[in-house]
Amino acid sequence: MALKGNLGELSMAQLLNLINLARKTGSLMVDENGRQVALYFEEGKLVYAAVDGTGSALAAALRESGAITEGKARAIALKAGSRSDDELSLLLVDGGYVSEGEILGSMRSYVLGSIYPLFACSDAWFEFESGRSTEEGVIKVPIEVEDVITEGTRLREEWERLEEELPDLDISLEFPELPRADLSRVDFSADEWDVISFVSPRNTLRQIARRHNFSEREIREVTAGLLEAGVVRIIEPEEPAAAGEEESPAPEPNLIQRIIGRIRGR
Repeated sequence: MALKGNLGELSMAQLLNLINLARKTGSLMVDENGRQVALYFEEGKLVYAAVDGTGSALAAALRESGAITEGKARAIALKAGSRSDDELSLLLVDGGYVSEGEILGSMRSYVLGSIYPLFACSDAWFEFESGRSTEEGVIKVPIEVEDVITEGTRLREEWERLEEELPDLDISLEFPELPRADLSRVDFSADEWDVISFVSPRNTLRQIARRHNFSEREIREVTAGLLEAGVVRIIEPEEPAAAGEEESPAPEPNLIQRIIGRIRGR
């Protein structure tokens, strides 16, 4: 008999603990507002994940880990055809595209990246079907569930802290006149550059998130890092201008904005 319920009643940590203690083999399907995640277990260990029924998890895993470019990922997906991920991995290793270690590392990161966000879910339906196995030819990466529970719980607490620090996403950011970081010397991630490039009093965090398809958790994580580094600051609400008082002219581009312009022009 399948185990069904809602993560609002049984948390992800509790559910995984049951699977781990019973050394269960089977599949756990989670549906969060239309996003479907399938997790597979063998004797209590997490071995595989699939998101929204994606065809080749290998291509997605290699792309997300940065082992291959977006263009190569599309080419690999076309090249895969009816091949399984296991067969495709042999072709990629033999062709010198990636190493076996990169494949296993990317798949591990992909599986963990699929399950960790579920720890923050409080309204998602799940169903565990005992005995159900993965399809043939997938690349399995056995992971201890106890480690997943520990890290997933830590991340959930971190996300809750970020939500307390940045509860309102309808705020805007600006560059400080005396930044603590030199943009030309800091190695920002792609997500951080996406946010930096849209810093403006006219753009709220919610708008930036929609522009770059960030989740609320992702935009909070990136923004918190930039705030901590002193690259940006939150724009404090201004007092309404007195009647008849003219608004100040728009300020000139500050130092960081000029640096961004020089970096882009390279």
